[in-house]
Amino acid sequence: MALDSQTLRLTMRQWATGVTIVTSAAGTARGGMTVSSFTSVSLEPPTVLVCLNKKTYTHGLVSESGVYAISMLSAGQEALANRFAGLDANVTDRFEGIEVETAETGSPLLPGAVAWLDCQVRQAIGTSTHTIYIAEVVYAHVRVDTEPLVYHNRRYRLFTEP
Repeated sequence: MALDSQTLRLTMRQWATGVTIVTSAAGTARGGMTVSSFTSVSLEPPTVLVCLNKKTYTHGLVSESGVYAISMLSAGQEALANRFAGLDANVTDRFEGIEVETAETGSPLLPGAVAWLDCQVRQAIGTSTHTIYIAEVVYAHVRVDTEPLVYHNRRYRLFTEP
């Protein structure tokens, strides 16, 4: 019996995850999108992966440039997550008014995040609708005094002490 996509969608909503924005740049073009499909792969060499929908602008930039950055959002950055998820129809330039920095690859790093990773793609694995981009981390920075933004069942959450 084949699993229907609605059942899988409802099931995957139960997975609590941090919120990340993947950004990339190619020439003068830059793009970014909110992504939940992100994970660490290896410490030696430092490797992570993201899964990007092939139809997105950011996918095209990563494919062209071979680089991307991850900004792990901190608590209170829900508006930024929504902006880069494309949930605000009034926003045409997701970077407008945001002072970004860059590290090694030139991919934008978003301010206020709990951590940042700057990455060079080492392997791209195509699936039916997405590409898995496995990349070596060439720069990392963390703010240890900041709580992460968490997402579960279509809502942003905060950590609470037991």
